[in-house]
Amino acid sequence: MFEFLIAKLHDKTFMVMMFSAVAAAATIITLTMPLLSPDTLSRRMKSVATEREKIRQRERERMSRGEKVSLRASPKQYMQKIVEQFNLNKWVGQEEARLKLMQAGYRGQAPYVTFLFFRLVMPLVLFIVAILYMFVLLEWQQPPMVRFGVCIFAAYFGMYVPQLFLKNKIQRRQVSIKRAFPDALDLLLICVESGMSIEMSFRKVSEEIGTQSVALAEELTLTTAELSYLPDRRQAYDNLAKRTDLDGVKSVCMALQQAERYGTPLSQTLRMMAQENRDMRMSEAEKKAAGLPPKLTVPMILFFLPVLFVVILGPAAIRVIGMGLDK
Repeated sequence: MFEFLIAKLHDKTFMVMMFSAVAAAATIITLTMPLLSPDTLSRRMKSVATEREKIRQRERERMSRGEKVSLRASPKQYMQKIVEQFNLNKWVGQEEARLKLMQAGYRGQAPYVTFLFFRLVMPLVLFIVAILYMFVLLEWQQPPMVRFGVCIFAAYFGMYVPQLFLKNKIQRRQVSIKRAFPDALDLLLICVESGMSIEMSFRKVSEEIGTQSVALAEELTLTTAELSYLPDRRQAYDNLAKRTDLDGVKSVCMALQQAERYGTPLSQTLRMMAQENRDMRMSEAEKKAAGLPPKLTVPMILFFLPVLFVVILGPAAIRVIGMGLDK
């Protein structure tokens, strides 16, 4: 049996047929997987609705018992105590840190305290880990001062780990908002032209756009609440622009403020802004497509060209080798 397997592995015809069958099967699976994948959106929406009803029932029971309900998550006690003892509010600009947290989708006092806590803890954690790794686990033939310098660099890097986490979170959130914002403007235009007020339009769009971008739905819902209770409606648009920090959203907020101030028709403003944001999205897609050839040069040289040469010259080489063996 073992000799039979060895003989089959040396059989060129069998190996070519086996690799061709594997490639054909992989191609068929790749093409049919999107068709066979179940539609999970309806199931997810049903589960969300069921969970929402459970939460409502639980909160109603809690309120009927007279328990105090807190809408904001309170920070951990040990984090709050450490932040107050070390007076960490002076380390970071308070307004700047809160703005970054809001742009990342974190609101309230608890995320702010957690952010300050990890800015203090992460340098210490990375410093201790670096010391254990450099002086205990790793046998690195370097002077102690060099290894201690690496530990200091690890501690310095730990100060920026929370900021890097926030930056990554903000970028992903902005990408989600940017992709769905032109469609949201189209829906907002339809709602305004149908006779809805701007508050009801924002609320309706926030309900419909949640399937594309949860972040955008959250921001529009918050803007709807601010439009309802803020004395100056322009402040709600300013807050939306600050929370998203996107040029397209800023231009739309500025146009809405001017429409509120000078009484220009909202439908005309929204139609123009929707077209402008759609053009911006298309230009960004074209920019990414234009940048693909330089990025694909190295992978093509390293991966595609050798395989292409093997496919083209392989049969000829096998034939030449066979002719040499026959002689």
